Amino acid sequence: MFTTLPNSFFLFSMPGGSEWILIVLVILLFFGGKKIPDLMRGIGRGVREFNDAKENVKKEIEAGIKEKDTSADPAPAPTA
Repeated sequence: MFTTLPNSFFLFSMPGGSEWILIVLVILLFFGGKKIPDLMRGIGRGVREFNDAKENVKKEIEAGIKEKDTSADPAPAPTA
C-alpha cells in the first residue's frame, strides 16, 4: 500500500550541529550559567541510581535462576 515514507517522517530526525547549538543556547537562557552544573549533577545522580537499580535487579534475577537450578537438581539417592 505505502511504498515510500511520507516526507513528514524526516521532520522528526535527530538534530544536526546548528540545532544542537541552538538547543544549548536556549538551555543557557532558561537556566543560566550557575544552575547548569546543579542540573547536570542531578541528572548524573539520577542516571547513577538507575544503573544501580538495574544492576540490583539483574543480580536478583541471576540469583533466582541459580537457586532454581540448584533446587531442581536433587542429589541422586545412594543405591545399596
